[in-house]
Amino acid sequence: MSNFLDTPIEYLKGIGPQRGDMLKKELQIFTYYDLLSLYPFRYIDRSKFYKIKEINEELPYVQLKGKIVKTELLGEKQSRRFVAYLKDDTGVIELVWFQGAKWLEGKFKPDTEYIVLGKPSEFRGKYNIPHPDVDLANDDSIKLNSVLMPVYPSTEKLRSRGLDSKGILKLQEVLVPQLTNKVEETLPENIIQQYKLIGKEQAYKQIHFPENVHLLKQAEYRLKFEELFYIQLRLLKSKHFRKQSMQSFVFEKLGYYFNTFFNEHLPFELTNAQKRVIKEIRNDVRTGKQMNRLLQGDVGSGKTIVSLMCMLMALDNNFQACLMAPTEILAQQHFIIISELVKPLGIICALLTGSVKSKARKEILKQLADGTLQIIIGTHALLEDPVQFKNLGFVVIDEQHRFGVAQRARLHNKNVNPPHVLVMSATPIPRTLAMTLYGDLDTSVIDELPPGRKPIQTLHYSDAKRLRLYGFMKEQIKLGRQVYVVYPLIEESEKLDLKNLMEGYDSLSEQFPLPEYRISILHGRMESDAKDFEMQRFVKNQTHIMIATTVIEVGVNVPNASVMVIENAERFGLSQLHQLRGRVGRGADQSYCILMTSYKLSQDAKVRMQTMCRTNDGFEVAEVDLQLRGPGDIEGTQQSGILNLKIADLAKDQQILQLARQVASDILAADPELQQPQHKLLNHQLVRQNKTNINWSKVA
Repeated sequence: MSNFLDTPIEYLKGIGPQRGDMLKKELQIFTYYDLLSLYPFRYIDRSKFYKIKEINEELPYVQLKGKIVKTELLGEKQSRRFVAYLKDDTGVIELVWFQGAKWLEGKFKPDTEYIVLGKPSEFRGKYNIPHPDVDLANDDSIKLNSVLMPVYPSTEKLRSRGLDSKGILKLQEVLVPQLTNKVEETLPENIIQQYKLIGKEQAYKQIHFPENVHLLKQAEYRLKFEELFYIQLRLLKSKHFRKQSMQSFVFEKLGYYFNTFFNEHLPFELTNAQKRVIKEIRNDVRTGKQMNRLLQGDVGSGKTIVSLMCMLMALDNNFQACLMAPTEILAQQHFIIISELVKPLGIICALLTGSVKSKARKEILKQLADGTLQIIIGTHALLEDPVQFKNLGFVVIDEQHRFGVAQRARLHNKNVNPPHVLVMSATPIPRTLAMTLYGDLDTSVIDELPPGRKPIQTLHYSDAKRLRLYGFMKEQIKLGRQVYVVYPLIEESEKLDLKNLMEGYDSLSEQFPLPEYRISILHGRMESDAKDFEMQRFVKNQTHIMIATTVIEVGVNVPNASVMVIENAERFGLSQLHQLRGRVGRGADQSYCILMTSYKLSQDAKVRMQTMCRTNDGFEVAEVDLQLRGPGDIEGTQQSGILNLKIADLAKDQQILQLARQVASDILAADPELQQPQHKLLNHQLVRQNKTNINWSKVA
C-alpha cells in the first residue's frame, strides 16, 4: 500500500483529531485506506422520484418532490418532535424529527419546492418519514453526486457528530479525487488480464462514485474477487503449511479399547456415513501430521458416537482425550452418554465444569496431570491454567462456533506437541461459508440419519389455533409422550411483546392442571443444581411438559419427547429453529414441531416458517438462513478472526468465491511458497494482511 493510503485519518480535510478519534473507536477507521474500504452498502437512484400515494413500507428508500405546507412542534420534553407536512399532487405525508426540533424551526420556506429522501415508516395506519434528508429542489449539490448515491454505514455516536451516511459521503468526496496515481496495484498483472478485472484505483473511484451501473458492477466484482482471493490464498497456504510442518502424534494401532467397543458394546449398527468418517479420521491420525478436521452432521446424525470412537483410538495409543462443550447441560449430557458407554471397558472418565466443587476439582486435576484420567469432558473450565494433561492426544470441540478463537487456542496449547483436533457442528454450514471459515480444514459430513428415525412433521399455527394445540398436546401425553414448550424470554420485556416463560407457565398450568399433568421449568438464570433437578425429572418421565428457554437448544436428549412447541417462532433465526426442532425425533415415535406465531408476519418470517415446514434438511435450512441473514450471524463469525468481509457477500457471491479459491489453489499447486517472481506481490500482500488478521486456522 502506498504511503498516501497509510496517512492517519485525522489529516483528511473535515476530520481533525476529535472526529478522527470517533471514527477510530466506532468504525475502526485509522487511515485513508480504512476510509476507502468503508464501502457503500446500498445505492439510491437519485434519478427516480415517487409520488406520495405510491409509498409502502417495503420500499427501502423513497425520493419525493413537493412543497412543505405546514410545520409544527409537538409534545413536551423527551417526547418533543418537529413535524413538517410535505404535499405533492397525490397527497400529504408527515416528515418527523425527534432530535434537533428547535434548530429546524423556521428552516423551511413556504411555497418552495423540496426534494425529500428517507425510509418510509407506518404509524397508526399512516405513513411518515422519520429524519429524512431535505434539500431545495434547485440545489445544484445534489446533481454533483452521481445518479447512484452511495449509502454508508454509521453509528449513533457518529451521527451525533454529523458523520451519518451523508457526512461520510462528504469525506469520500474529499478523499477519492486525490487517489489519481497514488494507489498501488494489489493483484498481479496476469490475474488482472486473465480475469478481465479493472485496476484497483479505478475500482475505488467507481465503488464510491459510480459513473453508471456497468462500471459499478465492474468495481464490485474486482473488489469482491480480491477480498475472497486473499482469504482463500491465506487459508490454503496455512493448510499446506500444517500438512507439511505441523507434527503431531502417530496413532499406530487400533487396540483393545476401540476393537472391544466396536465388536461388543456398540449400541447400534453404524451408518455407512459414520463408518466413512471414522476411516477418514483414522487415516489422518496415522500420518504424524496434526489433524484439523471439521465434522458436520445434522442433529441426531450420530456425531457423538463417532467422536467417542476417535477418542478410543487415542487411548489405544496411550494418549488422553478431551471433549469440550459450550454449556453445562450439553457437557453433562455428553458425560452421561459417554461414561455409560465406556464403563464396560474400565475407562476412567470425568466431568469438569464450573459447578464442580473444590475437593472434586483437585482430584480431577491430579488425575489428569498423572495420566490416570483418560477422558475428560467439560466446558470452558477445561481452559483454565490449572488444567494440565499428562499426554493430551485428541481434542473434540462440540458446537465449536460457540467458543471464541482465543479460547480454542488455549486448549490447543495444553500440550507440547499439538493434539489432533476434531471440531463438530450440528448447525450445518453452507458450502460457501464452510469454504471461507474452514477453508484450511479437512471436512467430513455425516449425511445419513440412523435407521428407524421418522422425519419430524413441522406445522405452523397462529394464536387462533391455540386450543387445537392444547388438545394435541393432551393426546400426545395420553400416549405416554412428553412435550417441550420453548419461549424466547424469561420475564416480560417492555420493548418486546412476546409470550414469556413465566406467563406461559401460568397459562399452561390452567390448561394442564395437577395431578394429571406435571410441568418442569428450565432457563439459563437457574442455579446448576436446580437445572439438573428439573432436567432429570423430565428425562425420567416424571414431568410431562418442559417449559424452557433456548437453554435446551443444544444437546438435550430425551427420546420420549415427541412434541416441540416454539412460541413466538418468528423471533428465532432459522438455525435456532432447526436446532430446537432437533430436540425431538430422537426416538422411534412420530415427532412434531409446532411453530406458534402471531398472525401478522414480516416477509422474512414467512420464509423462515415456510422453510421449516418444507424441509428437515439442515443444509437446505442453512442455505436459506445464509440468504436471509448473511454469514455474520450464522456461525458467530465476528469472533472467527478470518471472516471480516468488507464487500463480498457469501450468500450472493458464491461463483466469485469458487473462482477465487480455484485461482488460489492453482497458484499454490505450482508455487507453494510463493517464491516465483510473478507471485512476490501475493506474498507481500499476505505478509501485510497477516499483521492485521490473526490467523487462527491452526486452531480451527
